[in-house]
This record gives sequence, C-alpha cells and structure tokens, in this order.
Amino acid sequence: MTTTFQWGDDHLSLEFGWDDDSAVSLRSAAGGGAALTMASPVPFVEIVTVAAGHDPASGRLDHSQIGAALRYVRHEIEADGDGDGDGDGSLLRIVQRDDVRGLEVTVRLQLLPGTGAVRSTVQVRNTSEKAHALRSVASWSSALGGSGALDGWQLVSGWNEWLGEGRWSTAPLRTEIPTIREDLTGHDRRSFHGQHSSGTWSTGSGIPLAAVESVAQGACWIWQIEHNGGWRWDVAENITGGVVTLSGPTDADHAWLHRLDPGQSFTTVPATVALAPSFPEAVRSLTRHRRAARRPHPDNTELAVVFNDYMNTLDGDPTTERLLPLIDAAADAGAGIFCIDAGWYDDSGSWWGTVGEWRPSTTRFPGGLGEVVDHIRSRGMVPGLWLEPEVVGVRSPMAESLPDDAFLQRLGVRVEEHERYHLDLRHPEVVAFLDSVVDRLVSEFGIGFFKFDYNINPGPGTDVAAASAGDGLLQHNRAHLRWLDGVLDRHPELIVENCASGAMRTDFAMLSRLQMQSTSDQQDFRLYPPIAAAAPLAMLPEQAASWAYPQPSMTDEEIAFCLVTGLLGRYYVSGYLNRMRDEQRSLVRDAIGAAQALRADIAASTPFWPLGLPGWTDRWVALGLTPDAQSDGSGDLVSVWNRGLSDGEPLDLELDLPHLRGQQIVVETVFPRSLPEWSTDWNRERGVLTVSAHARTASARTFRIRH
Repeated sequence: MTTTFQWGDDHLSLEFGWDDDSAVSLRSAAGGGAALTMASPVPFVEIVTVAAGHDPASGRLDHSQIGAALRYVRHEIEADGDGDGDGDGSLLRIVQRDDVRGLEVTVRLQLLPGTGAVRSTVQVRNTSEKAHALRSVASWSSALGGSGALDGWQLVSGWNEWLGEGRWSTAPLRTEIPTIREDLTGHDRRSFHGQHSSGTWSTGSGIPLAAVESVAQGACWIWQIEHNGGWRWDVAENITGGVVTLSGPTDADHAWLHRLDPGQSFTTVPATVALAPSFPEAVRSLTRHRRAARRPHPDNTELAVVFNDYMNTLDGDPTTERLLPLIDAAADAGAGIFCIDAGWYDDSGSWWGTVGEWRPSTTRFPGGLGEVVDHIRSRGMVPGLWLEPEVVGVRSPMAESLPDDAFLQRLGVRVEEHERYHLDLRHPEVVAFLDSVVDRLVSEFGIGFFKFDYNINPGPGTDVAAASAGDGLLQHNRAHLRWLDGVLDRHPELIVENCASGAMRTDFAMLSRLQMQSTSDQQDFRLYPPIAAAAPLAMLPEQAASWAYPQPSMTDEEIAFCLVTGLLGRYYVSGYLNRMRDEQRSLVRDAIGAAQALRADIAASTPFWPLGLPGWTDRWVALGLTPDAQSDGSGDLVSVWNRGLSDGEPLDLELDLPHLRGQQIVVETVFPRSLPEWSTDWNRERGVLTVSAHARTASARTFRIRH
C-alpha cells in the first residue's frame, strides 16, 4: 500500500510517497497555479558508488541501484529556526535507509516564505562497518510529471564563454532527446541531455540553471545548482516519461570520488527548484528565492554607483598621475565608489605574474597609494581595490614563502596555470595570510570596496589530503565560501564584487554572499547588450554589473548606448570621463542620476524579455523589469538597444507586454532625455508597444511604462 504526505505552503506544495517495495519519490507538485501528477514516480535520491552503479547500465545520474534500494524510515517537519543563516521558512527532513549496504540518507528541503521555490540537500551517512566510495550523490531527482512523454516540453538552457556570456536558447526537448522506441527493449534509455561545469570556473561553459516548460500542461520547472565548483544537471527520459536530476561534482565529470568511512557523513551541494505555470512566473519565483536566501547587507538596496578605472581605460596600468583626473571626473559625475583595478601592487610593469603579496607599488605612486586613496575619499567616494586573492603569481615573493601544501597540487606538484599558482583555502596559513591582507588594506587605507577577480582555472582540483582531485576541490570550494563569510563577518559594511574573467563563476553559492557580479569582460560596446539583457536570468538584477564605458571619441548616441547597457542593473562605469566635452559629461551625469533614481525599483523587480531571450546577433535587444509587487505603481522599466540597422530594415519593433494587455499605459523616457525621443504606439488589445528609433545607427533608450 502506498503512503503519501504533503508539505509546502500556498506558493509551492509537494506530495511525497512510498511503499514497501519502492523508495520515496515526488508524487505530485503544485505551484502558482501549475499542478503536475507524476505518472511514474522515480526515486528522489540517487547515489552511485564504486560498488553499486546503475541498473540498467548508463551514464545518467539516476537509475542508481542504491536509489532504488532505499526505504522510508521517517519524516519531520519543522520551522526553520536552527540559526544556520538560511532565513525563516519550513523545513522537511525525509530519512531513508539501504539496510543491505548500511547507508542512511536524509533529504533536507527548505521553503523560504513567499518564494515558491524549494532548496534541497542530501546527507549520506555510513552506518556499516566498511568504507563506501561515492561517485555521485544527487541533490534532487524527480519525474517531470504531467502526461509523461517529453513531447511538448521546451528546454531553456544557456552557455557561457569569456566575452560571450549568457547565450540562452529555447528548443523542444525532443530535439535533444529524440524518440528512439526504447519501449521495445523493455529498458529505459541510457542517454540524457544536460550540462556540467569544468574545474573551478563554475560557469565557464555550461550554466547551472535551466528550465523546462510545457505550455499545454501550463507548467514550468526551473532550477539552479548553488555551488562554486563542480555541478551537473541531467534531463532524461524513461519509457514512462521525463526525469530531471541535479548534482554537485561527479566521478565522470569532475574526477570526484569521496571515501565515506564508517560513521562518517557527506552532504551534497544545494539545488533549488521552483514550479510555476509559465517561464516568466518561474523566473519570478527563483528571483524571490535569491533575494530571500542571500546574505543581508546594506548594499543590497543602497547600490552605490561604482567607477572602475580598468575597462577600455587604464587597463591595469594605474599611476597617481593617471588616476587623479579620473577620480575628479568620476566624483563630478556622481559616482559613489572609485575602484583602482589591477596593477596597483606592481613595480615591474608586468603585473600578471607578480600578484599575491598585495603591497602597494612605490613606482606607480611616488607619494604612496594613500595619497590617491585620500583623494578618492576627499571627493566623497568610497575607495576600492582589485584583488585576486586565490592565486599567487610565479614571480611573487609569496610563491616561495608559503609551503607547497598551501597550493593545489597533483601528484606532489603545484598546479600552475598562466603564470599563477592556486592557493588551497583548506590550509590555515593561506586563510591567515588572506585575512591579514584584507584586514590590513581595510585598516591602513580605509578600503570599503573590493573587486575579487579570478582569472585561471586549475582543472579538476588537488589530491592533497583527499580521496580524489575532485574531492580536494570540493573541500577547497567549501573552504573558500567559509573564508568569504569570515571576511564579511569581520567587515559587515565591506562591499565585494564577484568577478572571474567577467562571469566565469556566476553561481549562487558566490552570489548569495557577494554584493555584485561582473557580467563580462566584453570590450566592444555593440556586443554587450545581449550579455547585459540576459544577465538577470543568472543573477539578481541589482547584482548585474554590466560595464558602461563611454569614450570621448564616441557620438552622443553611442555614449547613450553604452550608458543604457548597465542601467537596469548595478551601475558600473568606466571610460575617460576626464577627457570628455561638457555635453558628453552631462550625458554621463544624467545616466548616473537615472541609475540612482532607479535603485529601489531595480532591487524589488523581476526580469522579463519583451523580445524573448536575446540572441547573440539580434539587431534589436530588450530587457524589462517589472515590480515584484504589481500594485506599487512604479510601473515597468524597459531598455531597448538598436545595434545598428541596415538599409531596408524597419526602424521600429514590437515589444510584447502581455501582463499589460487591456490597460491604458503612459510611456516615459528615463534616459537619455537630452537626445531625440523615440516614438511609441500602444496596442491595448494586443498588449504590444511599438517603439520607433529615429536613425539606423546604434542607439538605445530606457523607458518607464506606467499603467
């Protein structure tokens, strides 16, 4: 006989079930009006060990022998009052056992109030008298639900690369998982479609976020894996229907093996899942979860405008002479933070391989770095510095003063990549050294902002004090998060930007702790709009720092185009403002003023895409933000980029605003107001706003749409 119970709240409700011959599985789910029943449930927990693999044989995360062998022991429901920093909410724990192998498994599910999203981790405890070698442990596994077959389901997934981040696509799942008639064999198919990370760039290729939507069934699943290292997600198909499985590092993908000795336990990385009637509503649930689950910080809503001297400006070659006029220009434009980027510590003129000691250069700053920092502060701005804390250059004194076991190693040899060694944050000397660096710079110079960069990927990890390279890396990843927590515990007002060659580590493990995220290193302003427009799918809008780097050689429309690029996110400015004409500087001041006026709206909004998710070569790109509380009266914000139109292409486009269908609206230009206005025409019945540019050359506008 099947036993079931329900758990959740008004925003998301889950039903679990089991019987004497089956493991606990998700039997049904309802969220925001979507409701799915699992035609053929699958085990919620999937574990692969060296001694117990798959049945039938496959490379999938699911179909594990242990997953099928688990049996229900008990479940507990309680309010989240354990003081673990996760916030208020409801907790569910489900305990199962595999008595043959001596494994006890606890699923921990957490719902933060009002989000419609659930965070899941799985703990495996060895109750036997022999060791187990774990190869993968999934954080979540469930059927997609509904009619069972994959037909009609669309997959939304993305791809990152340096300078080309956030390239999302939507395609039928059947294009990735074709019909092969596995039912004739009597066995589920062995293949899957998914993505995984590589090394320490958690988003250097695949993205740990995706969604599947069925318009016919009125349902959309969305998920994110919240880890700064190895992860993998699979979508697969059984004879009876689709399955989604989410995991941290695995043996197959990340050289991860974990030895679980008797009495020991292992806990997976978190994964968060939401169910909603549509993709836009699923994005809203995930956005609410991110806001509820991130670390509290004053900057989460204050969102001071940051000027950084690097991009298309000093390019890692700062000096007192070059910085002082930029500082004055940034202050005059209204910036609240001035960050001195790479090179400030280097006397050699070649800073890449000298990083690691973090002592100010004496040749770049004849009067000392303090002279420059004091000038930043005297102009009313918070001083900031660039750091790449996790690496030591091969020419740095720290490469010799720290012991070998302070670095990631393979077979007793330090891992070297692009003239850098990689520190191992499990090592107490490393933590003590990095703490001393941050504390010294804060106390000596009054630094209130750090850009933490990360420009190498050392590969699978380290085999020092670990069962495998991937296991060593997972330990290091978790030690890195503990170090970040310690920094912010000691300096609660400190603002930290997360950067990794742009967005090569844009995961929620990092973003739940740090205040802003660089979206790219892209230096061509015409290529940036699809990156900036897609960014709020991977992060909160108020964290998305897309470069606005206007230059004196640009036309006014090109300057406005640059400035619009970052406007619906965390405003991040560069460029030779000190060399601009008065009219150009006025445009920059207007943009920064607009960014400051929009801060509260951005920090309480959900992204949407009036033209669909942007394509890399689209001539028109658009990003919208809608209030999380529709009744607040602030209206929608929409940025539109015309990336340059050829002869014969229309000067207008239609923005799809279905949530405003049937309403009267007022369209206002937020920025730029000093340039020719674009005309707009509202079709109330269709819910479509037609926007018309005044020229074919590159130009952009940000609108507020009130209703």
